[in-house]
Amino acid sequence: MAKYKQEYIFGIRAVIEAIQQEKEIDKVMLKKGIRGELFHTLFALMKEREIPFQYVPDELFRPVADRNHQGVLAEIAPVPYREIEEVLDETEAKGEMPLVLILDRITDVRNFGAIVRSAECAGVHAVVIPNKNSAKISSDAIKTSAGALYHVPVCRVQNLKKLVRELKFNRKMQVIAASEKSEKLYTEVEMATSLAIILGSEETGIEEGLLSIANAQVRIPLKGEIGSLNVSAAAAVMLFEAVRQRGNA
Repeated sequence: MAKYKQEYIFGIRAVIEAIQQEKEIDKVMLKKGIRGELFHTLFALMKEREIPFQYVPDELFRPVADRNHQGVLAEIAPVPYREIEEVLDETEAKGEMPLVLILDRITDVRNFGAIVRSAECAGVHAVVIPNKNSAKISSDAIKTSAGALYHVPVCRVQNLKKLVRELKFNRKMQVIAASEKSEKLYTEVEMATSLAIILGSEETGIEEGLLSIANAQVRIPLKGEIGSLNVSAAAAVMLFEAVRQRGNA
């Protein structure tokens, strides 16, 4: 397995150059109160390219005080993100039925890593995350995934609802959302087809707008006192039901 190494880029001009050179930027951190014409150029570029950014307090820049950071610090993703359309086109060109996993606001990096590990074992073609409110590909995520993050395409999108509509209506994919409130069991839906499975945050579940688009909402039956599975365990259950139905178990 390749050794994980987080990379950073400091300074406004350096980050602008990185964006223009299409570096895989996880997030840009900005010092509160930062201003100036060059910063406005950077800000416009981040908005245009839909790059996540966050204003952070001065304390975050103290460890790099000896660098000419100019109040700007960019994290470079250790694994390149893919375009979901490109992955699906490649999958269909091979004559395979796409299996896509969509993660709505999964922010815990260890859960994220464990989910991707199960996804790789189940033959998932792509894991989709939103630009914001999602775990990043960190050292903990890569370690928990047992290196699966180096093998499963991760696709980052600005709008999950728009993507799910495209998958459902344009790609004609079956979209299934895991929800403990559903009456239908996960074994009662068709998975031996082009399929997208949506999993949501353990705290708030799947966003209502996404639930309304799905072809079906399903639940995993539970017998114990605890009301829900860890999301990584739920992901494994759902994915391997798809594997079973597809005849690849």
